[in-house]
Amino acid sequence: MKIVIDNIKHDVIITKKKSNKNTYFRIKEDLNLYVTTSYFTKDSTISKMIEDNYNSIVNMYNKQLFKNDLKTKFFYLGKEYDVVYTNGNNISLGKDKVFVGKTADIDKWYKKEAEEVFSNCLYSCYDNFTRNIPRPTLRIRKMTSRWGVCNTKTHVITLNLELMKKDILCLEYVAIHELSHLVEANHSSKFWSIVEENFKSYKEIRRIMRKY
Repeated sequence: MKIVIDNIKHDVIITKKKSNKNTYFRIKEDLNLYVTTSYFTKDSTISKMIEDNYNSIVNMYNKQLFKNDLKTKFFYLGKEYDVVYTNGNNISLGKDKVFVGKTADIDKWYKKEAEEVFSNCLYSCYDNFTRNIPRPTLRIRKMTSRWGVCNTKTHVITLNLELMKKDILCLEYVAIHELSHLVEANHSSKFWSIVEENFKSYKEIRRIMRKY
């Protein structure tokens, strides 16, 4: 089965599971359409569902295309740098260029940078937080579907390493978001009022982050 988007044919990869009751669409990095559905769903039904949801699928496609494009570029706290490859394994930032060794581990470099940047941001937000909350422990890791996670029992806040590529306001928002979970574990209206109390422009930053 194929789907045509922007005059390009893409594969439709169908996975049928007996445990699935609903049908889910997803565009992955290879820009193919992945369909997860019930074991009993007919292919003709899937084709009709793709047709009915075509505009939503195109939106997913464009969003993934945007993500793929970002991966070919180098960003540091929201600023894009032209990449200059060098011999060795070091990475150094210039004014508008980043010098990247051909054998450099970019994620390891980001992680080292993030240890200081994330720590300063999180604990600055904590020190200025309007509610009395326990001091959290910071962890950093690369995540695919979340910008941050708060364990309300252990008071551990985990921040996504990918935030090193985003504007510092995105990092501040995620830090405030997770700190607010130490007061309200859910996403109730009370939770969002605490977020707004500490980050007035959070709605604007959330709109920006939905692109990624």
